[in-house]
Amino acid sequence: MLFADRSEAGRRLADKLTDLRGQDVVVVGLPRGGVPVAAEVAKSLGADLDVIVVRKLGVPHQPELALGAVGENGVMVFNRNVIERSGVGEQQIAEIATRERAEVQRRARLFRGRQARLPLGGRTVVIVDDGIATGATARAACQIARAQGAGRVVLAVPVAPEGTPASMREDADEVVCLHASPDFFAVGQFYRDFHQVPDEAVSALLRAGSPAAPHAAAAPAAVNADVLVHTGLVQLGGRLTVPAGPRGIVVFAHGSGSSRHSPRNRHVAAVLNRAGLATLLFDLLTAEEEGQREYVFDVALLARRLTDATTWLHGQPAARELPIGLFGASTGAAAALWAAADPGSPVAAVVSRGGRPDLAADRLPAVRAPTLLIVGGRDDLVLRLNRQAQALLRCPNRLALVPGATHLFEEPGTLDEAARLAVDWFADHLAGAARQAG
Repeated sequence: MLFADRSEAGRRLADKLTDLRGQDVVVVGLPRGGVPVAAEVAKSLGADLDVIVVRKLGVPHQPELALGAVGENGVMVFNRNVIERSGVGEQQIAEIATRERAEVQRRARLFRGRQARLPLGGRTVVIVDDGIATGATARAACQIARAQGAGRVVLAVPVAPEGTPASMREDADEVVCLHASPDFFAVGQFYRDFHQVPDEAVSALLRAGSPAAPHAAAAPAAVNADVLVHTGLVQLGGRLTVPAGPRGIVVFAHGSGSSRHSPRNRHVAAVLNRAGLATLLFDLLTAEEEGQREYVFDVALLARRLTDATTWLHGQPAARELPIGLFGASTGAAAALWAAADPGSPVAAVVSRGGRPDLAADRLPAVRAPTLLIVGGRDDLVLRLNRQAQALLRCPNRLALVPGATHLFEEPGTLDEAARLAVDWFADHLAGAARQAG
């Protein structure tokens, strides 16, 4: 298969994506060559157009092997297996990440000018390039999009080596490739015109093509912004999303070793947003504290910061009147229940996913907010701990099993089922709290 140029490749690629028309889609091109292809796809689908700026974190002296990747807003993903095999230390990784993060920011400013990055939370994100060679950059882009809250990730390319599209399904929900060649040696061999795309051309395409979708402007979020949550003597980074006409707001408490960029919590948050619930994802610990075990498992500290976050929300115009729920994962669930047990707590509902409520055992009898404990059907140890904790609860409560799920809900469909359970619980109990307040 041979394409005249990137524009033709984009038009032909768009013909394979017609099922996405009318959906909440943002098409993101990988600069620079992927952007002309993406522009044609976005135009055909009536979708927003943006770039996804990503940089690999290459192993020193072997840069084609990725330790991970960094994207905008400081989002980072890591390949733990490569890190362990390469023997690269934390300090060296931090130095590489700092350098590449600066390059991401430089390129984002260069391409967008004053335009803001389009939010990906809860949306179908179509990642487009002019072709895949090794697949490392496309894989990293999928991971970054997921970390930025994409509800669904579709990777779409005109050409790739035979076998590569199938391997990319580990990182994308769907892969669309027009031609997987057994005789692949370079992307350019499949184009008659494969000239280098100037930076100015990328910027012009973005100015012309975003925002493009009428449906995206029809129901804007009241707030969708990075925030700083004030708690005690520290400020913690967060993401506040308030859809139009929200029914309540859910504050997320992540587990140990995670942050506001947790792809699982962001996925659940996106589902809640689509159901009309506002969300606040924020870091429970500072960057310095995250590496110290005494902070990671200090449930009392984490609970105090959750309580401070609910107080902070009362000062936010878009959220101050909303009933509050807490969603906790792993150790974050213990912090959520600990906070909900405070006398006079404003928390109207709690959901725990794969949580450790046993870490707040002494506080459980004081919890008054209706509590849902979601546990993977194959997570035997945590299931036993949740059953023991449930016996201590005096509030309305339920233990829900997700069949086939292990602790991280990585199995297909299991995280979506957990999110559905959370939506139903919060919709019922936050709506009830709003009626009582009214």
